[in-house]
This record gives sequence, structure tokens and C-alpha cells, in this order.
Amino acid sequence: MKKTIFQITTALALLAAAGAANAADCKVTVGLVMELTGPAGEYGQAGAKSVEMAFRDINAAGGVHGCDLATDTRDSQSQGNVAVDAATQLVQVKKVPAIIGGIISSVTIPILTSVTAPAKIVQVSPAASSPTLTSLGRDGKTNGIFFRTITSDSLQGIAAAKYAIDKGFKKLAIIHVNNDFGVNMVAEFSKAYKALGGTIVSTTPYNEKQSSYASEVTAGMAGSPDGLYLVSTPVDGATIARTWISQGGPQKFLLNDGMNSPDFIDSVGADYLKDAYGTSSGTTPTPSTDYFNKNYKTFSGIEPSNPAADRAYDAGAIVGLALAITGNDTSKLKEAIFKVVDPKGTPIYAGKEEFAKALGLIKEGKPIRYEGVIGPVSFDQYGDITGPFRLWKIADGKVTTDGELKMEDVSALKDKIK
Repeated sequence: MKKTIFQITTALALLAAAGAANAADCKVTVGLVMELTGPAGEYGQAGAKSVEMAFRDINAAGGVHGCDLATDTRDSQSQGNVAVDAATQLVQVKKVPAIIGGIISSVTIPILTSVTAPAKIVQVSPAASSPTLTSLGRDGKTNGIFFRTITSDSLQGIAAAKYAIDKGFKKLAIIHVNNDFGVNMVAEFSKAYKALGGTIVSTTPYNEKQSSYASEVTAGMAGSPDGLYLVSTPVDGATIARTWISQGGPQKFLLNDGMNSPDFIDSVGADYLKDAYGTSSGTTPTPSTDYFNKNYKTFSGIEPSNPAADRAYDAGAIVGLALAITGNDTSKLKEAIFKVVDPKGTPIYAGKEEFAKALGLIKEGKPIRYEGVIGPVSFDQYGDITGPFRLWKIADGKVTTDGELKMEDVSALKDKIK
């Protein structure tokens, strides 16, 4: 009898130990579809590392109901059709509760319309800024599952137009990537720029990954512009800028947010970019901003100033904390996203200690307000955020802040332009 009791006790102990090990080893896997290669590869690599860092910090704080957050990362190759295939695998086969990505709008939109919206799976993009995403929500085509941690280009176009006029761009040529992002960005910018007194002498679209952009540059230079508004990505943008310079174009550039890139500057040459200016979705500094700027490069090997890095960390943090709120019922993840940034909640910042505080409050059923690297945000019914715009210039081979255009100023301009 003693032997039997001993055997039973031993078996129970082994089962308990196995259960503890399984609990420690359990994972909640979130799908990442990022542009790791292709024209937007620089952004996607930074974005993926940022999400991994946010998940690492939440895991160090205790994880999601005792389980670690993990990523299943797929490379979209900066192509919409590849992204759809990857997202389909993650949703239908891997059964992930959410997709973070893409980085660019031409990848994000097909994932949304073909995969996540029909499946009612939450999708959060750190950097897709096309106004089309708002329109899809307004038209009821997103099932309310889409969110983004960047402001819409409908607002950035206005900010860029105001900055262009302030910097003395009176006659601009425009060369832009021929996709949803580029077309919409230029449309919003052009309307505002003309209303503010600027003249556009030419608008030339281009297709990505061309071996030469000489014909586009020649078309862009028609009409003797005093500068070039280049809406592009770092790789193609550098080729276009070098061609523009070699053909004698004025070395005065206005750049979109994605051109805030050390690789672009190095490839073109800092000496040719002394009159280069740009706008980006801005930040309102919080303790999260300081934490991220101090720790991100050590974690990732990438500069924290990369355009997609800060807001991708916030995307990861928001999804991770939302999963902590939902518990095992991930069907409520959409509602939980709003609860992570509850205006009435206790402020929570980035990092292990703050996330531990957040997880404790969630366990107690108390509201939280995550104030991230890009500042305190709230989402409207279409998953959009509002915020300031950073005005920047390239000086001594580095991107430096030249000022800020507040959201209320952008809104006032928008009302005048209508």
C-alpha cells in the first residue's frame, strides 16, 4: 500500500511539474507581416524589431496570463500579393489573434481587404498612412478591426504644403511612387499647396524597382521648378535624387516621412542635401519616448529615429496589453484595443516595470491609459489617430528637428482649404 501511495504521489508531482513547465512554455503568437526586403525593407526590419522589443518587455513583466507573447514574422517583400499570401497563412493556418503590419499602405490595404476584414481579425499598422484606409472604415468595409499608429496622409499633405511655402518652395516638381500611398499623398498635398499660393509645374508618377528613372526626372524638370517634392522610399528615392542632381536639377528637396532615413542620406550624399526638408507624423514626448530612445538601438542595432520604429513599438505594446485584457477570449480584442488607451485609465508607459503595473491593474479590472513612444493616442471609430507633425531638415548629414506643426493648426488650415 505504501508503495502504491508513493507511486501515486510521485505521479501527481510529475504531472504538476509538467503542468508548470507547460504554463511557462505556453505562447500567444501574434502574426507580423512586415516589409523585410524590397523598397521598404529598412522600415519593416525596424518595425519587426520594435514589436519584438515591446513583447519582450511585456513578457519580462509577467506575460499574458502566464504565457509569453511571441511573433510569427513573415516578409511581404514590399508586395501586396506576397503580403496577402503570408497573412492568409497566419490567419487560416496559424490561427493568430491579430496581425501587425504592413508598414506601407500598398501592403496594408490588400491584407485588410482580402484577409483580416473578412475574417474579423484585428490588424494594426504602425505606418500605413493612406487616406484610403479611413475611407474603407467609413464605407463599412473594415468590420471595425483596423487600427494604425500614424496619422493619415490627408493631414500630412496639409502639413507638408505649409512647410513647403514657409521654406520658400514656390514652384515645385513632384515625382511620386505610383501606388495608393503616393497618389493620395500627392493629391492631398497638391490641393493644399495650390491653395496656399504654390505652383506645381509637373507631377510624374513612377513604378518601383526600375533600373533607371532618367525619363521621370526629365519630365519632372520641365517648367523650371525651384525644387523637387519626392514622395518615395529610401532605395528608389536615392536613385531618383541622384539622377535629378546629375541632370542639373535644383538641389532643393521636399521629402515625405519615409525619406527620414540615414541610408537615403548616405546614398545621395549629405553635400547634395543641404536644402532638404520633410514632414513626419510627430510625437508628444512621454517617459515612453525616453525609454525607447535609450534602449532600442541596444536591442535592435537600429537607430531609434527610423521612421517606423517608435510607432511599431506602440503597435506591439497596444496589441500585447489588449491580449492581456481579453484573456482567453480573443474575439473581444477589438474592444480591448480601445481599453488600452482609455482616457480615464491610469497612465502606463513603456518598459518592464510599467507593463508590470499595467498587468496588475488589468488583473484588478481597473482601466489603463497607455501613453506610448509617440505620445498619448486615442483611436476614432475608423482606427485613426490624430497628433502633431514634426518638421525636419537634413543638416550635416543627419535629420534634425526644425519645428512642429500642432494638430489644431493643421485642422485650421484644413478648414480654410475646403
